[in-house]
Amino acid sequence: MQNLRTDIGLLTLRLMAGTILVFHGSQMIFGLFGGYGIAGTAGWMESIGIPFATVSAVLAGGTQLIGGLAFLTGLFARTLSAPVAFALLVGALTAHSGFDVAKGGMEYPLLLAAASLTLGLVGPGRLSIGAGRADIPLLLPAVA
Repeated sequence: MQNLRTDIGLLTLRLMAGTILVFHGSQMIFGLFGGYGIAGTAGWMESIGIPFATVSAVLAGGTQLIGGLAFLTGLFARTLSAPVAFALLVGALTAHSGFDVAKGGMEYPLLLAAASLTLGLVGPGRLSIGAGRADIPLLLPAVA
């Protein structure tokens, strides 16, 4: 019963984090859901001093979009957890000020980064398309 509860918990985490990441990545890349697309995202990134704004917009948005799809399906969720967490941490430190999300703070991207790292460490669980498939864990086991 505990294994089933763990798998349901991981499924819940994957579905919520994956949905949020696909939503935000789609805003950044395609301009969906009220987003600004690559050009608008790059312009905003440039305005706050992020170097190589177009490349940064594509990498950040693409990482969130593809990582979100990986979390939703469980395919390569462990492999993509580190790049997703990195993109979220960079966003938290560059695009957000303070901690309070109601004031534009970084608490929300930090929570998503933690969720991403959790999936990288634990894996997607058995209730996923990626269950039992080869994936690169976030921390490789030590070689004796």
